[in-house]
Amino acid sequence: MKCHVCGSKLKATQTDLPFKANETTIVIIKNLPLYQCENCSEYLLDDSVMKGVEEIIENVDSAAELEVIKYAA
Repeated sequence: MKCHVCGSKLKATQTDLPFKANETTIVIIKNLPLYQCENCSEYLLDDSVMKGVEEIIENVDSAAELEVIKYAA
């Protein structure tokens, strides 16, 4: 798979990424599987992983300012 930004190879890896759940809540999802460019660090999430991320964000406590959640496939 090639990077859509620079054309380099994408490598399967896991990392922690922040997502904004609402105006006051940020969710950090740990061990998120993705493909990351070896050259420019651009990343790509599979559709199934993105669906899981959306479910996590929908269920986060909206009263919290920061949530840290481990991704589980």
